[in-house]
This record gives sequence, C-alpha cells and structure tokens, in this order.
Amino acid sequence: MSFLKICKALFSSAPRLAPLDCAHRVRSGEAVLIDVREPGEWTSGVAERAVLLPLSDLTGRRTQWQPFLAANADKELLVYCASGGRSAIAARLLTNDGHRAANTGGLGEWTNAGWPVTRPKPTRR
Repeated sequence: MSFLKICKALFSSAPRLAPLDCAHRVRSGEAVLIDVREPGEWTSGVAERAVLLPLSDLTGRRTQWQPFLAANADKELLVYCASGGRSAIAARLLTNDGHRAANTGGLGEWTNAGWPVTRPKPTRR
C-alpha cells in the first residue's frame, strides 16, 4: 500500500460506532467484528467473535485481508484495536476502498460494554 494512500486515509473519515450499537449486528451475522491489533497483542484477549486481522497486513501485502474481504463483501466491517487509533485508520482505509466499515474503538470499550473477551488458542507451527 502506498504512503499516499495511508496519508489519505488519515485525513478522511469513517463512521465511529459504540460497541453497544454494533453488538446486534455482529450477533445477527450482518457485520463482522475485526481485531486489527498485532498478533503479539492478541494473547491479552480478544473480543468474542472477533476475526484477527492485523493492520500491518491491511497496509502491507494483504495476504490475510484479501481472501477475508472477498468472502465478506456483503458484510459491514466493524474494527477495533487497543485504544481506537489503529481501528480508525483501518476503517478509513476500508471505507476508501469501497467497503462498509466503522471504527468501534478499543478493546476496553467492548469489555466495558459487557462483551465477552476470550483468549485465542495457540497455533502450532
């Protein structure tokens, strides 16, 4: 992804939604919750039902994002990170690419709203 595209995303806007406004969309399947933190951060816990797709892959080669976006083209993409900064960038990039996306803040906002947090299972390599 070009530096210019990332800069453009920083100065454009995407919707900002509170976790409680998103919960029914995720539960009904009309939206997908996405954790854009980096893999090392996931060990502290992830919001239940979240798909783990790092921002670095979205701004890089998109090896994980490309197949995910193709399979979920009809869904709203609700992104969160640790505090809301990276999810704002991700939501803007996705919106600029034509996807329906919204920033839902940080993981703390989801836990404060009562959303369950799980620990991802370790993967074998």
